Formats: sequence, C-alpha cells, structure tokens
Amino acid sequence: MNEGKGAQRGTRALLLIVGVLIALVGLALLGGGGYLASLGGSLYFLSMGLAVLASGVLIAARKPTGAWLFALALLGTVIWALVDVGLVFWPLFSRLFTFGVMGLVVALIYPTLKKAAGARGGRGAYGLAAVLAVALIASFSGTFLAHPTVAANGDGPAVKPVDPTQAQKNWEHYGNTAGGSRFAALDQITRANVKDLQVAWTYHTGDVAESNGNGAEDQLTPLQVGDKVFICTPHNNIIALDADTGSELWRNDINAQASVWQRCRGLAYFDADAPLQQPDAAGAVAVPTVAIAEGANCRRRLLTNTIDARLIAVDADTGALCEGFGENGQVDLKAGLGAAPDPHYQLTSPPLLAGTTVVVGGRVADNVQTDMPGGVIRGFDVVTGAMRWAFDPGNPEERQAPADGQTYVRSTPNSWAPMSYDPAMNTVFLPMGSPSTDLYGAERTELNHKYGASILALDATTGAEKWVYQTVHNDLWDFDLPMQPSLIDFPKADGSKVPAVVIGTKAGQIFVLDRATGQPLTEVAEVAVKAADIKGEQYALKQPLSVGMPQIGAQTLTESDMWGATPFDQMLCRIAFKQMRYEGLYTAPGTDVSLSFPGSLGGMNWGGLSTDPVNDYIFVNDMRLGLWVQMIPAQNRGPASSGGEAVNTGMGAVPLKGTPYAVNKNRFLSLAGIPCQAPPFGTLTAIDMKTQQIAWQVPVGTVEDTGPLGIKMRLPMPVGMPTLGGSLATQSGLVFFAGTQDYYLRAFDSGTGKEVWKQRLPVGSQGTPMTYVSPKTGKQFIVVTAGGARQSPDRGDYVIAYALP
Repeated sequence: MNEGKGAQRGTRALLLIVGVLIALVGLALLGGGGYLASLGGSLYFLSMGLAVLASGVLIAARKPTGAWLFALALLGTVIWALVDVGLVFWPLFSRLFTFGVMGLVVALIYPTLKKAAGARGGRGAYGLAAVLAVALIASFSGTFLAHPTVAANGDGPAVKPVDPTQAQKNWEHYGNTAGGSRFAALDQITRANVKDLQVAWTYHTGDVAESNGNGAEDQLTPLQVGDKVFICTPHNNIIALDADTGSELWRNDINAQASVWQRCRGLAYFDADAPLQQPDAAGAVAVPTVAIAEGANCRRRLLTNTIDARLIAVDADTGALCEGFGENGQVDLKAGLGAAPDPHYQLTSPPLLAGTTVVVGGRVADNVQTDMPGGVIRGFDVVTGAMRWAFDPGNPEERQAPADGQTYVRSTPNSWAPMSYDPAMNTVFLPMGSPSTDLYGAERTELNHKYGASILALDATTGAEKWVYQTVHNDLWDFDLPMQPSLIDFPKADGSKVPAVVIGTKAGQIFVLDRATGQPLTEVAEVAVKAADIKGEQYALKQPLSVGMPQIGAQTLTESDMWGATPFDQMLCRIAFKQMRYEGLYTAPGTDVSLSFPGSLGGMNWGGLSTDPVNDYIFVNDMRLGLWVQMIPAQNRGPASSGGEAVNTGMGAVPLKGTPYAVNKNRFLSLAGIPCQAPPFGTLTAIDMKTQQIAWQVPVGTVEDTGPLGIKMRLPMPVGMPTLGGSLATQSGLVFFAGTQDYYLRAFDSGTGKEVWKQRLPVGSQGTPMTYVSPKTGKQFIVVTAGGARQSPDRGDYVIAYALP
C-alpha cells in the first residue's frame, strides 16, 4: 500500500518536473518569439512557444493530451523546417535536433502519463521513441561528416605527370613564383601515397608570438633555395635551416619590436649571379643591371621589411648584414612619412623582388584618425638600398623623395598585402587599401577615390602608373584588397589564353583582369546600392559586383539564414538580425546598427589563391564572419594624438579621431560565440577557370579545438571554420591547407575536394604550406609553420617538415 503510494508520488513528481521543464522552454520561445514577431520576423517561434507551453502545462497536470499536443508541434516543426531551409543538413539540425530530444522524452513518458491519468495502453509510444532515437543518433552522426556546399561532379581533371625539364627547382618567392602561383610542379607526393606522410623534422624558432588580441601571430611562408630553407619570425628574426634535417645553419636576430601586428609573412631573395630576365613585352622599360663590389658579401641575399619599418638585407650564406646596402644593411622606411609612431605604420607582408628593384608598400593602421602616414609605395636598388622611385597615391606624378621639411601626402590609400611581379612586362601589381579613416569618407580627395580598394599596375623600373582598376567605390566597409594578385593565363572560349591578374576580395568577389590593360575579362556589373545617414558622406550609389565569377560566401542573408546550435540561439540571432539595418553586401554604415556581411575580416583575406595552371583551376579559401557596425556621433575633432589601434584589433569602439564620429563594431555572433549565419563558416573552393564555375566547395576545419564561449569541444565536427592562411596546390593533384581553427595540416584531392590526409599539429597554424625537393636526397618535403590559430590562446614556434618514409 505504502509502496503503491510512493510510486504514485514518484510518477507525479516525474511528470511535474518534465512538464515544468517543457513549459519553461515554451515560455522562453513565447517571449522571444513574440518579440521577433513584433519586429516583423517569423511567427514560428511564437506559435511553437504557445504549443510547447501548453504541452508542458498539460503534462505537469498529468493530461495525455499534452503529449499529443507536443507531437503535433514537433510535426509542424518538421514541416516548417523543410519549407524554411529545404534538405540542407546544418540548418535542419539546428531546427530539429533539440525538439527531437524533447520529443523522445515525451514519447518515453507517454505510457506513464496514460497510467497517471487512469487509462491503459500507450506502449506504442515506445516504438515511436525508438524511431526518434534512431533518427537522433543518425543526425548527430551526421555532424561528424563533411557536407560540401558544392559537391564535385565526377573525379575532376586527370593528373598530368610532371615534365622533368619543367619540374620546380626552388621556392624562391613568397608565392613560389613572383606572380604568386602557390603551385608546385612536383609529383613525388601523390593522392595515393599522401596517407604515408610523416614528420621528417621539426625546428623551434624561439620566437613565440604571444597574442593578447593585438595581432601577434605567425603567418609565414618559408623560402627554399638549394639545400637551405629560409624563415623569418614574428619579430623579423631571419634563420637558415638545412633543407633535409631542419638543423639551424645560421640566424640573425633582428628582434624588431611593435605593439601590435607582430608577424613576418615572408622574405625576398636575390642572386646576383643568376641570369637577369629582361622584359619582352612591347614598350616595357628595361630592368637596370647591378653590380656587387669584388670581395663584398651578399652575392645571394635575403630581404625583409620589418614591423618597425626597416628594410634589411642579409647574406643568404652567412646571415650577416649586407655591406653597402643602406646604412649597415638597413634602410629606414619611415623616411619622408612625417609622424609615423608605432603602431600607425608597419610592414607585415614581404618585400617584392621585381628584377633588381625591391618594392615595399606599408600598412597604415585602420580607423584611428584622419592624420596618418601616407600609403607611399617605393622601389629600392636591391644592391645599394638607394631609392629608385616612390609612387605617392596623393601625388602620383612626383616620384622622388619629398624635399626637406616635406612629407609624402598623408592618409592616402596604402598597399599592405603581398604584391606580384611579371618579368615579361616588368610590371608590379599592387593590391591597394583604403585611405584613413577607413569607414568615413566625407573628406576623401579625388585621388583617394581613384586608388582606394584598387589593383594598381606600376612599371617596376620607374614606378610609373600603367593602369588602375577599382573593386569598391568610396570604400566604407574596409573592403581593401587583402591578398597577393595571382598571375594566370586565362582560358578564353576560343581556346586561346590571355595573360591575366586574378584576385579575391574581402567582399567575396573574384576579379579577373587583363594583365596589360587592367580591363575585366569576366563580367562585372555596377549595381545600385543605398546611402546611409552620415552627413556629408560621398556615397557611391553604384558598386561593382564580379558576376562573371563565383561570389564566395557573399550571399545576401535572410532571416532564414540565421543559425544556432539550438533553436534558442537561432531565435536570438533572428532577433538581432531583424533589429539591424541590412541591405545586402554594400550596406553602408550609419548611426543605426547595420550588418556588414561578409565583414572586413573577409570573405577572402591575405592568404591568397593557389593555382593549377595545368588544369586551369584556382583554389580559394574564405571566412564568413559578419560584423555589426554603428557610427557614433562624437565631438572628437581635437588633437588626434590619442588615437590608437590596439582596441581596433580586438573589435569594439574605435576613435576615428578628427572626424565627427567614432565607430563601434564587432563580430555578428550568438550568445555562445558562434557566427549567427548557418555553417559553413569557412570553406575551400575549386573554380574551373575554363567555365568560371565552382567545381567543388567543401567546409574546412572542425570545432575540435574551439567551441562556444571559448571552450574546446574536442569533437571533430567539420562545420567549416573561418580560415586564415593560404593553400598550396601540387601537380600531383593535391591541395594542402593548414589555416584552420583546429590544429591540423590537411591534404585535399584537387579534383573532388575530398580530404585524403591530415596530421595533427602541436598548435594551430596561420602559415601557408610550401614544398620543395631536396637537391641532396631527392626527397620531396612539405613545410608549414605553426604558431597558433587566430581564435586560440595556444601559441608555439614550430617549423615542421613532412616527407614520405
């Protein structure tokens, strides 16, 4: 008797607890859904909240109709989800999994609910529970599978063996070639044997980039010449390693210092004894010859431009500073700039060797103040360090250094990303950024408008402008061109090929331009866009869209694109989305809160493209992180010296000193710290340049080493995480990539996008893999640096080489 009453009390308590929990879920959905509906959003969450709340109350009251009501609500959710997003895995998972778990619980308690109501039966619900359990297990298992955004159609192009006479001998440039191919004509490591790759050697640089949110990161692509590998560290220390063993041959500790943006992406290399290639294009200016004094060092030299604005040359054989180059092997890159305190002016991308001219740009800090150093681009004699020319975007006709007491024009567009060179044309191709301040353009000049967010072609010998092509008009989004332009031969429909420049943008656009004229080779449309409410702003009411090429991660978002690991954070992201002004890619910032997608982090960023000239493919990696932006009226036209960029690197409020505004901006994330739009958040894409279509697109990276609220999930779910770094393509049909948020170097089949190999790294990487064949042993190595992924606190100083056993 007492046992029977105890069981009844236990049953009632169980049903009360389950009912109350379900009712609380319904209450949360009802409150949030009601607010979302008041913003003009979906009515689903409001109606689901009402149904779930009523279901919970009925279950707590031991009414079987509560279970039936929940079943109807779950069925309605399935129908709504299919209508809302179709058969797309991650959006469906977000909408259905949590409610499926709740449905399983309701099905399991249904017989108990019937019994408590004084009725018999209900055991058939166990069958429904089994079906739900199988479906939940299957859907959870699906989170561990890659879901390509675009699946490959077949196996892709056949692999063509490398002609031994055309095989790669050295990796002498940042992008392998001066034109940034990131392609290796090597085929020792193949799709069949890549699974056997193992660590051949590891080297520690001793320079750990300790990030405090201010951009101290390793982003290197090493060089290789003969039996040496050359690396630089985040503080510009230069080191030579034995290509077969990784043992240190020499090092020169430059120890450059800067408060933010500590990195060295690469080096330039010059060999005075190598044949000097002269241009053969009509009208091209000859490359100046140079001579090195008898007995002087540095017939082979490495050059770095440092984070504290020096250009330094060292002997590639000994590491000693180069005699006769500048002063004691160094050139002051702040000369002629005027006030350029740390961190207003730095150099983070490698110098470019263009014949015998070393070309350097410069990074000017974003959104700090109106009075900033200019974005002058300069060419220096590779032997003496003497300046040959300066291209000042504020005074492009004057190519000499400013007179005493004068400076290059202040606050002009700059070129901070890596550059490219075509020796046949003796032309340098520069990706240009925005003038200061980036998000406010009311006071921009005609020349600011001309050169901002443009590709600029200059004569490498004289610095004379050849052409300029703009990718954003009056850029108010920080959509500066972030990567090295890649030089390809573009296949035309008639089978001929045109020398071309291809570049990706932070706005998710890919432009293909004629290398000689700068005119688009694929269709670019000028589309109408809207202005915002910034007084005096010079709004461009039309903007270019590269519609003749795929647009990567640049879709126009809708409320249905909002996502969350659960329906609750999805609902909150929907609310945030409806609260913001959003008009597509070129939503201009205003005094309200607006959404920029993709935001200024990308789209595509400095890692650049890799190419496959044999099959006319390019490979593109991206990140998909929207930003919300608000311009804040502020009386800050006083002294600008207090403007600083440290805050800007970690998002948040930024001063815009000297303008009537400050700006507040941050990543568009859920409360759990997950991007609010549906996965993938980062992909690797192959584009067939013969058709200008995506051949395949796959998510890259898992949540193994990251997760909500900064907690590592330790789960290898290939959601596709934001990427930062570059890829390497090989003629053997592989694409290597390491710039993910998890700690892996991966190899993908270049024909299908299938991941065919991965190996765990000790920390994450933002480096770009490179490869070479040792002239001593004939062994092919893949080398990557690992200093830490962007969103991870884990840091290291690793250089790791992989080879077949």
